[in-house]
Amino acid sequence: MLNQLLAFSLDRQRYALRLGCVQRVVRAVEVTPLPKAPEIVLGVVNVQGKIIPVFNLRKRFGLIKRETNLSDQLVIAHAAGRNVALVVDSVTGLLERSQDEITEIDETVPGAEHVEGVAKLHDGILFVHNLDRFLSLDEEKRLESLLAEPQVATQ
Repeated sequence: MLNQLLAFSLDRQRYALRLGCVQRVVRAVEVTPLPKAPEIVLGVVNVQGKIIPVFNLRKRFGLIKRETNLSDQLVIAHAAGRNVALVVDSVTGLLERSQDEITEIDETVPGAEHVEGVAKLHDGILFVHNLDRFLSLDEEKRLESLLAEPQVATQ
């Protein structure tokens, strides 16, 4: 069975999500800050009338902080029962890999709790991420509470 993956880059490192959780890719837009949100939440955006939290992948992956550029893209995906937006430098394409070509990562490896597996590419490696494990339970609860507040729903 082939795994279809959406590949994207952050600081020249390549990452991927399973295509089944990806809804669309759009150009970066202004993000409205969400006070008291977990550190990895940049804020929210309005996508076709729905308020969607924007995750800061740089923060979660320990990369150097930088402002969002107009050339960045937002990957709109479904994670843990909600739609989310991920700021990426660029989407690099669609890939297919067999299950044998993706090495699973043990959840006990430090810093790899969000990584589902690693795929070898002809010119490097690709980290395959699991968005359902992206937020901690505390982060998820805090985000849920903030998004339920009336002023967020009207932004």
